[in-house]
Amino acid sequence: MRALLNILKEQVNSFYLIQRLAKFQLRIDNQSNYLGFLWEILNPAIQMAMYWFIFGYIMRRNDPVDGLPYAFWMLAGISFWFFFNKSILQGSKSIYQKYSMVAKMNFPLSAIPSYIIMSKYYSHLFLLGAIMVVFWIGGYYPSIHYFELIIFVLWSYILAFAITLLTSTLTVVVRDLQMIIQSVLQAMFFISPILWDRSGSLPEWLQSILMLNPIYFLANGYRAGLLTQEWYIINNWELALYNVGLVIVLLWIGSKAHYKFRHRFSDFV
Repeated sequence: MRALLNILKEQVNSFYLIQRLAKFQLRIDNQSNYLGFLWEILNPAIQMAMYWFIFGYIMRRNDPVDGLPYAFWMLAGISFWFFFNKSILQGSKSIYQKYSMVAKMNFPLSAIPSYIIMSKYYSHLFLLGAIMVVFWIGGYYPSIHYFELIIFVLWSYILAFAITLLTSTLTVVVRDLQMIIQSVLQAMFFISPILWDRSGSLPEWLQSILMLNPIYFLANGYRAGLLTQEWYIINNWELALYNVGLVIVLLWIGSKAHYKFRHRFSDFV
């Protein structure tokens, strides 16, 4: 538990530094593009249009889902995925990529995945704002449930950090883990209720297993805050408690692993 408290203390003490580095990283990622930061919205928009065309039009799934137009249902569920996917992929390899830059500095190594995630978080907030405008135009106006949406937006960051704290440490030791992470994320994308949801037609025991996927909780939570206007956390409090416990366990394991290997990173890098 001491390792976890130390990690959290490093995040708080380095908060200003994390913000500065995240903004710098965001500029680096877009400095060679003529449209610059606009690609942080345009690229996901193009992918979302492609998903709608394939799953909503060609595959004839444009029928309402849970009483919602498929396009809006899909947009709300996928809105966090671009942030989550990029954060895990780039955050997992952040320590072994950036270690040589900070090896001789008094720099908390746990802040490296944090600022990578934060740089993607800024893009996520802008994309989410654009999606909200689309929903307003479509007749889904702001409501008190936006307060619940704020919780899920913050939770997406916390979950991404909990995962990358562990994976960024293990990837330094075993580089092949990066390929496994990429494959797992691809599988999670298609078994989660992001582009489709046929879980209601599955056996109850299989539905219960699929609900253990933390992406299931986030996708439906975003939809609740943006569209369905239900108190998803209250109505599904058992699932909420499970996800809180899952993050605590991931943070604890990640902190233990990080402190165990952080003084040996130079040997592996």
